[in-house]
Amino acid sequence: MHRIFLIAVLYILLGGHAEAQNKPDFVPFIHQQHRWVDSVFSSLSAKERIAQLFLVRAHTNLGEKYIDSVAKVIANEQLGGLVVFQGGPVRHVDMFNRYQKLAKVPLLITCDGEWGLGMRLPDSTLSFPYQMTLGAIQDNRLLYDMGREVAKDFLRMGMHFNFAPVVDINNNPKNPVINFRSFGDNKFNVTNKGRMYMKGMLDGGIIASLKHFPGHGDTDVDSHYDLPQLNFSRERLESLEMYPFKELIQSGAPAVMVAHMHIPALDATKNIPSSISKKVVTDILRGEMGFKGLAVTDAMNMKGVTKFFPRGEADIKAIEAGNDLLELSENSARAIALVEQSIKAGRLKQSDIDARVKKILATKYWLGLHQYKPVNRNRLIEDLNRPSTKSLIQRMADAAVTLLRSDKGILRFNTQHNTAVVSVGISKPQAFEDGLALQLRDSKNFYVTGVETEEQLKELLKEVRDYKQIILAIHDNRSRPGNELHVQEPIRVFIDKLAGRRTVSVLFTNPYVLDDIDVGRSNAIVMAYQNDDFMQRAALKVLLKQIKPIGKLPVTINKTFSYGDGI
Repeated sequence: MHRIFLIAVLYILLGGHAEAQNKPDFVPFIHQQHRWVDSVFSSLSAKERIAQLFLVRAHTNLGEKYIDSVAKVIANEQLGGLVVFQGGPVRHVDMFNRYQKLAKVPLLITCDGEWGLGMRLPDSTLSFPYQMTLGAIQDNRLLYDMGREVAKDFLRMGMHFNFAPVVDINNNPKNPVINFRSFGDNKFNVTNKGRMYMKGMLDGGIIASLKHFPGHGDTDVDSHYDLPQLNFSRERLESLEMYPFKELIQSGAPAVMVAHMHIPALDATKNIPSSISKKVVTDILRGEMGFKGLAVTDAMNMKGVTKFFPRGEADIKAIEAGNDLLELSENSARAIALVEQSIKAGRLKQSDIDARVKKILATKYWLGLHQYKPVNRNRLIEDLNRPSTKSLIQRMADAAVTLLRSDKGILRFNTQHNTAVVSVGISKPQAFEDGLALQLRDSKNFYVTGVETEEQLKELLKEVRDYKQIILAIHDNRSRPGNELHVQEPIRVFIDKLAGRRTVSVLFTNPYVLDDIDVGRSNAIVMAYQNDDFMQRAALKVLLKQIKPIGKLPVTINKTFSYGDGI
């Protein structure tokens, strides 16, 4: 009886997640000896062992020829796993089942799912809010719950390893590659949110990976296209960029992805990317920070690493540096052959390779791949669109929406007054406008799409000013919302003039847009962070006084809008 009571108490303390305790701790587990691991290791040829270190790109949106070409690579090279990109969930499951049949050792299936499956499979799967939006949330338990839900989705798809969370501190508003993918510019907020998201996924039974070590937040160069240079002091890097990694490694981080950046304070070797630097991966990440989990490179086909180390040299240097898994080698067959040659030449040690292969096999064992079963495609779409998940997404959106200017504007908003709803960036109503239309007694919608002349905008301004109250809704429909709103100068002038004392401005944009357009004179400013329906519904609830806005700004924008602002 006492035992049942204790289990019930444990269940409540874990927020209803008693099954979270079933799996052993990942990091110690992959360093222990396991009979299955030894058995599989013994069955592999020298070449097949090396192949376990490599992950190949997998799509279903590029046609059957592409799917067939990857199948040949898996059959011929027996690689360790996949990195999943765009396509549809049912087609993906069929592809996974096909590829797993070809693999001597079950494949480790990885994906960049920072905001869930929807990041790579936007059709028929759910997206959670961007990490910048999550940065505004004050109850971090919601991020743990998100991690659990993401894990359920991954496992239902037959996937095992999420390259998330991003724990880069985005302290450069012009960052072209991280930006809205970061929790913000406060190292404590980034760390705490990263910890909860990571733990949720790990407790849910999948591997999470911190990225992008040592910190990609303060760069204005995209490492997909060039090698970023970070000329900061070691002291600055340790106190800021590396802080979340250090803290979360102590919290049991299972994996860390290493970025392609040149950081002279960490390794002064000319043009050496951090991802292939032994000083960074072995000496600092493993030695000084005590990381014992899986070290994963960022994609090895990115210009940030291939620009100065072409023709497979980057692959060898990545292994030499101490990485366990290499994402997307330009040519995995060439890379495997080069590794074999490097072992014979004494450049790489056979014992190091073997130890890493056993870690990867132990990872597959921890994931239950020793008992691999094909994924059942029946009811897949329904299972990936659970009502409970949709409810959590909406609760997260409601918790993130932020009021930045006077709550009087919200308190005074009256659905009975005649209202002009001016929507910039769209040509027809979206969820926000549709919701308002159901509530407002006397209103008219106006749409500014970007093609209007200066004269038309002046006429529109005159007409709108006849209304007792004005809603200015600014939409950014881009899938990767940037720090600038792509509008012409006449529209900027129009926004500035319209955002007056009768106007409630609602921004479905990247928060950095507050420094790009001027809505500062508005009666109230509601920051909704992104243009998805769940954020539009959350902003609508604020306007209708159905919820109180409790989000806080996760970044400092300028002198007017600072980190932590929110009424």
